Amino acid sequence: TALNLSFGLLDDFQEETAFRVEKIEAKVDRYEDELGTYLIKLNQKDLSLEDSHSLSIMLHCIGDFERISDHAINIMESAREMNDKSLSFSKKAEEELTVFTGAIKDIVNTSILVFQEEDLKLALQVEPLEEVIDHLNAEIKKRHIKRLRKGKCTIEMGFILSDVLTSYERVADHCSNI
Repeated sequence: TALNLSFGLLDDFQEETAFRVEKIEAKVDRYEDELGTYLIKLNQKDLSLEDSHSLSIMLHCIGDFERISDHAINIMESAREMNDKSLSFSKKAEEELTVFTGAIKDIVNTSILVFQEEDLKLALQVEPLEEVIDHLNAEIKKRHIKRLRKGKCTIEMGFILSDVLTSYERVADHCSNI
């Protein structure tokens, strides 16, 4: 939810929505702490090998989910910076970001479903999506440099775009981990 809200902030920054992103992320932090503590205590019990393995997977996954919410904060902060400085992406950058956002939503939704359903067949779709996202990331950066050379974009927007792209790519990495 925090991630989806942060995506919307790139197009239409609303302080109330940014506050919701921060609130959700704080809740995710608390959940990670509480669940992690519980799982570590549970791991000290006499568990079967299978249960111990499942517990380890859950511990790693909750860490990845928490890091995804951290990236929602990073995206929100980029959107806030754009709003505060009255900046906006070029039309082409917006179009590219829309495609990239769709890919990120796909990989996140797939990863959540894989985790919830423990669907190993569906899990096989995540890594190819992550590779597409890596390619999109590189392509958008290359196109930004071309726009920069043509004077259609600014260095300042390039830094913001780079921050957003880095967050997107890292979200995809965490989905791959999940």
